Amino acid sequence: MSSQRIARCGLCAALLAVSAWVSIPFGPVPFTLQTLVLAMLPGVLAPADAVATVGVYLLLGALGLPAFSNMMGGLGVIAGPTGGFLWGFLVGMALAGGVSRLERLPRVVRDVLSCAAILLTSYALGTVQLMIVGNMDLPAALAVAVLPFVVPDVVKMAVGVSLARAVSRALPAARRA
Repeated sequence: MSSQRIARCGLCAALLAVSAWVSIPFGPVPFTLQTLVLAMLPGVLAPADAVATVGVYLLLGALGLPAFSNMMGGLGVIAGPTGGFLWGFLVGMALAGGVSRLERLPRVVRDVLSCAAILLTSYALGTVQLMIVGNMDLPAALAVAVLPFVVPDVVKMAVGVSLARAVSRALPAARRA
């Protein structure tokens, strides 16, 4: 991996951390700007680099750096009620990377499918972990962790894709593996 790609991944991991710091408490799951940054990654990084970026972000947070919402870090956050959403970012990004390689699909379709992969995977894993750790049933977990966030997350993802397109136009070599 070139130093330029490493720097790009590091910058994106830092953006993920900063986007988590923009946090508004909203029950057990806070409102953050992470989904905006996550939507940008498939558009500005190669698929493997996007997954590596999310992995580095999670590793830094797990090691205790204040990378997660409310400037928290540590394994307790990963194992806590909202940790499944964080794992969902990684799994969803891997799925989005697969979607981004489907060159036969129009760009807008790939963008929508990538965002859907990230968001739905995060919602699914986050809801399951919230149910287990928070001792909730499915309707209660969905009511506090998914339903209030659907519309804002779709808007943030649309903005993130738009920003990614602007960045990729400005730096056409940014996605080269």
